[in-house]
Amino acid sequence: MLATDEASLYLQATTMRVWSPRGQTPVVRADPGRAKTSFYGTRNLGTGHVLATQATTLHAETTAAQLEHILAKDPAVPILLRWDRAPWQRGEAIRAVLAAHPRREIVLFPVAAPDVNPQEQVWKATRQAMSHNHTRATLPELADQFETHLTHTTFPTAFLERRGFYSVYPMSNC
Repeated sequence: MLATDEASLYLQATTMRVWSPRGQTPVVRADPGRAKTSFYGTRNLGTGHVLATQATTLHAETTAAQLEHILAKDPAVPILLRWDRAPWQRGEAIRAVLAAHPRREIVLFPVAAPDVNPQEQVWKATRQAMSHNHTRATLPELADQFETHLTHTTFPTAFLERRGFYSVYPMSNC
């Protein structure tokens, strides 16, 4: 079972409280631009691993490519994908991928309920680790480190446990 979501990353650092020695206030650079990059993140709810893909824009074609990437990861395994209702998850490119891969099933999250999507916790943790109070000079540098953190960190979740999944499927290794 997988949960997927999208997020945008800006060079502008978000500031948070931080301890520092008296008189040595940290300097957080302000970037006046609005350049951004986006990420697709798909979290395996059993293992906590994330498959991340960077995209310049979010639209049906890049979403279809991410879906193909997910399906190619484990070609013989049936997939239950939890998705929000983003507009770029609709369109001919998406319908073509879904029609070509009958081993997948998509379940939609409720409308306007990001708190039930476990991938949102991944974005929060990764932003805290990588983009709050950061000192990277360029967006590509920040994006590379953001993606590395996503793919090299395990994000455990109790999502399946809280919903009784293991009592229904006790031998599951999703």
